[in-house]
Amino acid sequence: MQTISILGSTGSIGTQALQLVALHPDRFRVVAMTGHRNRELFFEQVRQFRPEMAGLTEPIPMEEIPADLRFCRWVMGKEALHVAAAEVPADMVLVSVVGIAGLQSVMDALQANRQVLLANKEALVTGGHLVMDAARRIGKPLLPVDSEHSAIFQCLQGAGPNKPERLILTASGGPFRTWEPKDIMLATKEQALKHPNWSMGRKITIDSASMMNKALEVIEARWLFDMPAEKIDVLIHPQSVIHSMVEFEDGAVMAQLGTPDMRLPILYAMSWPERLATGGARLDFAAMKALTFEQPDLTRFPGLGLAYEALKAGGTMSAILNGANEIAVDAFLHDRIRFGQIAQLVEETMHAVPVVYHATLDQVFESDRMARAKAQELLKTSRFAV
Repeated sequence: MQTISILGSTGSIGTQALQLVALHPDRFRVVAMTGHRNRELFFEQVRQFRPEMAGLTEPIPMEEIPADLRFCRWVMGKEALHVAAAEVPADMVLVSVVGIAGLQSVMDALQANRQVLLANKEALVTGGHLVMDAARRIGKPLLPVDSEHSAIFQCLQGAGPNKPERLILTASGGPFRTWEPKDIMLATKEQALKHPNWSMGRKITIDSASMMNKALEVIEARWLFDMPAEKIDVLIHPQSVIHSMVEFEDGAVMAQLGTPDMRLPILYAMSWPERLATGGARLDFAAMKALTFEQPDLTRFPGLGLAYEALKAGGTMSAILNGANEIAVDAFLHDRIRFGQIAQLVEETMHAVPVVYHATLDQVFESDRMARAKAQELLKTSRFAV
């Protein structure tokens, strides 16, 4: 029996992780869980899984907690993330909160000697050197939950002592893969939120449509697998069957395949190095008509190129990129900018905010704050008017 804390239990990853706990009650027990603002769903989760600690990062008065749920310790606000990550004894901590809040949670969990299951891109994007140093100090690998990074991790598990020569991250291409750039510029929220293969939260779905999600994954892979940016490629694979690949010195390529089901990478992280049943559909190779691949078009998806620029610049530039992107996506979702202006706002912010090298955790958060402030300032200029 392994105990797990789940940060972000009401999100897509968190809810699927709880499904897997319910599927394997003899293997996993939830000891702590946090939600954000979906209190009714969170109450039902607490009622079912009966953790020792529960908390909402968007606080509510204690008197609004149902009487039958007061059996556990309740913590409200940002403190809930710290308590769940570091104070409640747990074998592993699943960090599936959205945004840079995940960086502090990952650092808290690692400093408490917890095994981290990473479903938050921003932790490595913004503070990769700090996170990896902390993981090395406790001698526990970060276990990736993203399907692409899990795929690479799984390939490397089967590679033995052989070192990878190149990492190939696959991408579906999202809903705008075949659109003309001028049409992508004017895409609506409804169009951008219709992902062809995956069911995700709104912010991540918009990032996938702009391929900024893949940009963040390139930066994440650089830190997670200690691979220079020039050896990390992105390949569009619309069927989302091959989740990523690893090329070795002799030219052999190892790939991880599966149906588009996030329960597989979540459960592999939870059960590593074992494999357990997910209850999901299996691949039917005979039914596949074709697996196709394309080079990403940076004219359609300029955000992808910004990842390589950020890695080349080094320092806190990736944190600046991430902070600006969060402001840009929020602005798009609130009809303040056009879809095609997301990458433009990010790029202008990257050029305007100074980079800090060898940054401390506080300096990473300050770079993030400055990036958000500059992006908000730029939004007020006439060139970003809708």
